[in-house]
Amino acid sequence: MKKILFQGDSITDSQRFKEYDDHLGTGYALMVAGELGYNYPGEYEFINKGVSGNKSDDVLARTENDIIAVCPDVMSLLIGVNDVWHHIGDDVVLPFTENCSQIIERTKAAFPNIKLMMLEPFVLEGYETCACEENPKRWEKFKNGVALRARLTRELCEKYSIKFIPLQEKFDKAAEKTGGAYWLIDGVHPSPAGHELIAREWIKAFGEL
Repeated sequence: MKKILFQGDSITDSQRFKEYDDHLGTGYALMVAGELGYNYPGEYEFINKGVSGNKSDDVLARTENDIIAVCPDVMSLLIGVNDVWHHIGDDVVLPFTENCSQIIERTKAAFPNIKLMMLEPFVLEGYETCACEENPKRWEKFKNGVALRARLTRELCEKYSIKFIPLQEKFDKAAEKTGGAYWLIDGVHPSPAGHELIAREWIKAFGEL
């Protein structure tokens, strides 16, 4: 049975019960596991190690315990929004590329045949996103910061031959009819429909590995 590991921040965590290794939360990880588990019974074990609030440096710090120790055959990583959000009011700039490069290199060194995917970080203007309703400059800084991490994620995927899962354009298009809050309730965290969007793109990319 092959192990599929979901890694990232609160979008991946999605209220999982961390005391249970087999609890996947309520988001896209659960939806992916439901689809693949139904179509390929007994072939995959699904593990969610996303941690709410994590930035790229936090995942790097957890690499040994929450990636290497899991021994995954497949891993997806969604990270980057908190690198911006948690420092939106100051001038701290985390070394996103360097942190993710170390995560990738350590993982590939431990498991040379692992299949890796990185999901594009995303954001939509929604209800109280980073207080953007009250501070347009803050919103612009946030949006531009996430867009930069999205570009860096794509570049990392190209450098390391990792599958890139584009999401920003998908959310932009989906929000044209309904507004952003329908898909990302606060501009960042997905609604059930938003998680379904991510899950469908994840499964599509997985099928192309």
